[in-house]
Amino acid sequence: MIQVKNLTKKYSGKTVLNMPELHIPKGQSFGLVGNNGAGKTTFFNLVLDLIRPTTGEVINNGITVNKSEDWKQFTSAFIDDSFLIGYLTPEEYFYFVGELRGQNKADVDQFLQQYTEFFNDEVLNQKKYIRDLSKGNQKKVGLVAALIGNPDVIVLDEPFANLDPTTQIRLKKLMKELAERQDKTLLISSHDLGHITEVTDRIVVLDKGDIVKDIETNPETLKELEAFFTV
Repeated sequence: MIQVKNLTKKYSGKTVLNMPELHIPKGQSFGLVGNNGAGKTTFFNLVLDLIRPTTGEVINNGITVNKSEDWKQFTSAFIDDSFLIGYLTPEEYFYFVGELRGQNKADVDQFLQQYTEFFNDEVLNQKKYIRDLSKGNQKKVGLVAALIGNPDVIVLDEPFANLDPTTQIRLKKLMKELAERQDKTLLISSHDLGHITEVTDRIVVLDKGDIVKDIETNPETLKELEAFFTV
């Protein structure tokens, strides 16, 4: 589904990402971990054509992302709050995203019904603009909006950040349900090793822009990652 070939990104001559090859097959729940500055967000930005590579390319379902926009029809993401529109209410934002993805208001309303528990009566019908919500509730808006339109590829950067424990548990359940659907390809980054080992099939560790581990998750993965990051 996602292929990377000779991908690098440099700023002022400094290499922040060096990824000669990577393949993420369709239906895989893929995790990305690393310390600050490891290159996680840079990689996701390249996958989404938010920045241009210094060399190489990212191919999404046969489409080179910086040469065509056709991949946007089946790909969604929530990277940070810059994806939100603060002067809209959550409902207005959901309808806006839905329109971009071919969904009418009735479609969106029906879609949102399944996230009542996730929203916990703190997002919808609050008569608040997104900018006036807490960081955690803004995150809920962005995460659910990324699922509108039934995308095939979903990219989420630090989805657990700013969420309370109850919402983190609900989000893990949601991600596991998405991962069980073999038509969904999930790309998830997180600083929380415990959460990401629970919701992914495979984890790649980045260190200073390089891939240093690429492992299938198993009952020992968390210990392996904790040992790596405590050296």
